[in-house]
Amino acid sequence: MSSISKSAGKITTHVLQKMKNNKEKIAMLTAYDYSMARLLEMAGMEVILVGDSAANVMAGYKTTLPITLDHMIYHASSVVRAVERALVVVDMPFGTYQGNSKEALHSAIRIMKESGADAVKLEGGQEIVDSVDRILTAGIPVMGHLGLTPQSINKFGTYAVRAMEEEEANRLAKDALILEKTGCFAIVLEKIPAALAANVTKSLKIPTIGIGAGHDVDGQVLVLHDMLGITQQFSPRFLRRYHNLSMEITTALERYINDIKSLDFPNDKEQY
Repeated sequence: MSSISKSAGKITTHVLQKMKNNKEKIAMLTAYDYSMARLLEMAGMEVILVGDSAANVMAGYKTTLPITLDHMIYHASSVVRAVERALVVVDMPFGTYQGNSKEALHSAIRIMKESGADAVKLEGGQEIVDSVDRILTAGIPVMGHLGLTPQSINKFGTYAVRAMEEEEANRLAKDALILEKTGCFAIVLEKIPAALAANVTKSLKIPTIGIGAGHDVDGQVLVLHDMLGITQQFSPRFLRRYHNLSMEITTALERYINDIKSLDFPNDKEQY
């Protein structure tokens, strides 16, 4: 089976659709700055999400709620400057689209114009359809997000697995179909039972991207700082740490401090 991704130039929503049709998995990670985004681009990442998780890993907030539209545009602009091939998707932050489709369109246009990103992502189902529809009228691609929706933490009061009960599972499946019909090009499914994610994926023509949703989705996404082991406080079942950069960086910093204290740095070759 030929690789759609490898033969493509710029990754677009059309390429992602062809990848789903070809049963080729989609690789997606978050990034928030130029240097890290450049590494993702060099590695061949297909989708880069400028996530509102920047509120947690970059700014130290406990939830994603405090991050602003200006913050997201700043991070997105930094990422876009590093990227030529990957599809860059930007989270619309809390308060910029819920309950006001005109505000949603204004926010999405600002993100696209000021950052140069390729698409935006919104959390929710039926309740955000008006906002999704209005954004799409401007020609802006929209990625949906169902299951655990971190911007709704105060509503649910927990980050536990969503859609465990039949009623919520049915509502999620219905919301996924609604988002597809409205025009979303893909949907993130976060922290839901794997069997439900598999059924939703089969029911949709558009790609699904899972995070804690099993392997029968069309692609996977993780938070970059979590999978590299830069952050250590967050250890859900779905997280695979591919490195322990926290330990490596700390060790390097300790060596730097010791070399300064011992007068080893800088040595004769490292000065003018």
